[in-house]
Amino acid sequence: MDLKDKRIAVLLSGGVDSSVVVYELARKGLHPDCFYIKIGPEEDEEWDCSSEEDLEMATAVAARYGCRLQVVDCHKEYWEKVTSYTMDKVRAGFTPNPDVMCNRLIKFGAFDEKIGHGYDLIATGHYACTEIIDGHKWLVTSPDPVKDQTDFLAQIYDWQLRKAFFPIGHYMKDEVRDIAVREHLINAKRKDSQGICFLGKVNYNDYIRRYLGENPGDVVDFETGKKLGRHKGLWFHTIGQRHGLGFGGGPWYVVRKDVERNILYASRGYEPSTAYKQDFSIHDFHFLTVNELPENVTFKIRHTPEYHPAVLEKTSSGCYIIHSSEPIQGVAPGQFCVIYDERHHCCFGSGEIVF
Repeated sequence: MDLKDKRIAVLLSGGVDSSVVVYELARKGLHPDCFYIKIGPEEDEEWDCSSEEDLEMATAVAARYGCRLQVVDCHKEYWEKVTSYTMDKVRAGFTPNPDVMCNRLIKFGAFDEKIGHGYDLIATGHYACTEIIDGHKWLVTSPDPVKDQTDFLAQIYDWQLRKAFFPIGHYMKDEVRDIAVREHLINAKRKDSQGICFLGKVNYNDYIRRYLGENPGDVVDFETGKKLGRHKGLWFHTIGQRHGLGFGGGPWYVVRKDVERNILYASRGYEPSTAYKQDFSIHDFHFLTVNELPENVTFKIRHTPEYHPAVLEKTSSGCYIIHSSEPIQGVAPGQFCVIYDERHHCCFGSGEIVF
């Protein structure tokens, strides 16, 4: 891609990945404008956030490469859009993905409305690539299967994809870290963030508890109907969950939620058949580049390195049945099923799993 005459905005988070993005552009003689998206705790609550340190790191990296850094406040948009999406889904018994919606609604959404519309490209530190195939821009996978983040980007709009730029997407994570060490970047040894997008060290269950509180109910053995104990709220559990149930005689897997009766169902055993699904439906499929899907595909339902082969059966517009070649553990309504070609190279988009 010829970047010479492009206006480039870099979303600089303070982490090592986006910092190496700035280095990659600077070594080509470019001085992109850098932006730190600020999402603070709501109502000035004292949550354990690392945002102050993030901003210090981002400021130091931008200054080193002679780039302007501006803080963009997307606090209101995050809490109104991403949090409301998350809470609506978990309240209904689904398994949402806040990070997926954060990319669509904040990084490539609210930021574009506020500032990004004045730029040709928005560069981020995502592990993903793009390719022009037959005149169309495609989202394609990173060579690092563990770090690949195309699944988190599979709900962005086509106009957002056209502006998206991933300068480190062709690297392995170790290579990015090596570049940061070699160039003595201030955050070269900093650990990757593991929490929810923008929420730093905030625990996911604490995040949900803050908005929905607790709603205790029974936990029941799916096979026998015997009561096993109590849960504090269906929204603290996901289908396929094995850890954290706290019952003896296990292992126990969460296999079903009855939202109306507030019952959590669990199955006992190592990999019980009730914890698996081979055929399941998706709806509201979001297409990234072209508005059709091939019959033979690969897919993933969570952020793991594995891609599963499947045959797609179209039932109506945007609705499909996934016929997986193998049983899949932990298929849950509300999750996004991300669809790729047979070589798991091109990403077609994603749809929400429904039961």
